Amino acid sequence: MPSAEASKVEPIIIISLRYADAPRMYDWLIEAFGFEKHAAYYSEDGRTLLHGELRMGSSFVMLGSAENNEFGRLVARPAELGGTTASPYIATDEIDARCERARKAGAEICMEPRDQPYGSRDFICRDPEGHLWCFGTYRPAQPAT
Repeated sequence: MPSAEASKVEPIIIISLRYADAPRMYDWLIEAFGFEKHAAYYSEDGRTLLHGELRMGSSFVMLGSAENNEFGRLVARPAELGGTTASPYIATDEIDARCERARKAGAEICMEPRDQPYGSRDFICRDPEGHLWCFGTYRPAQPAT
C-alpha cells in the first residue's frame, strides 16, 4: 500500500490574468506567443470568457474577463493600476524568433533580446492590455542543499 507521502500530488504554479477583452486576448496570446488552446468557457453571449486555459509545454496560463465578482474585486488589471506588479517569465528557447512573432502580433517590445550576465538570453514585451511578459533561456539550477 502506498504511503501518504507517495500519494501526494505535486503542486504546480499557474498564473491567472484578467483582461477587459479576454475572448480577444485568448486568441491573441496564441498568435503572439504560441500558446495552445487547452480550455475555454464562455458566457452564453460569448462576450465574457468565464475561464480560459492556455498551455505551453507542461505549463499553463489561466485567464478570464475582468468582472465585478468576488475574484474580480481582488485582482486589478494593469490599466487600473497604471502598471503591473508581476510578470510571467517563460523559460524557453528561440528567443529572437519569439520576439519577432510577438512584435508581428502587435506586442510592445520593452526590451529587445539580449544576453544577460547570468547566462540567459531574454526579451520583455507588453501585451495590448498592459501585462508584461518575459521570455528567456534561463532555467533555475539544481536547488541548494
